[in-house]
Amino acid sequence: MFSHVHIGSNDTARAKRFYDALIGALGGGEGAKDPDRDRYFYSHDGALLIVGAPLDEKEATVSNGSTIGFRVDSPEQGAAWVRAGLDHGGTLIEDAPGIRDRGARGQIYLAYLRDPDGHKLCAMKFMEPK
Repeated sequence: MFSHVHIGSNDTARAKRFYDALIGALGGGEGAKDPDRDRYFYSHDGALLIVGAPLDEKEATVSNGSTIGFRVDSPEQGAAWVRAGLDHGGTLIEDAPGIRDRGARGQIYLAYLRDPDGHKLCAMKFMEPK
């Protein structure tokens, strides 16, 4: 349904360090620099993430109520994602990372971070039924 997500940043060098580590924890590579604009492209598992300065050249701001979700393969990969984020300027938010029981929806691993620009991110894995 979605083709990509673009995250605005007021410090693209800092954002690149953060997202290189975060995407690296998921098995992806470093961001590729757009030769024409101050932004980076991350392509992994059929998804495209763009991180950079807003195209209108105004200040990047955070959207209240928005969350960008990243699929992880296991709670262990989720823990690596969290560690990479924290080591590169992210902040742990919400409940502690871990598996939550969602009743009829089963168990879900969830971890929430804010990136250095304040965007809310989530790592998620639907757990196999027991």
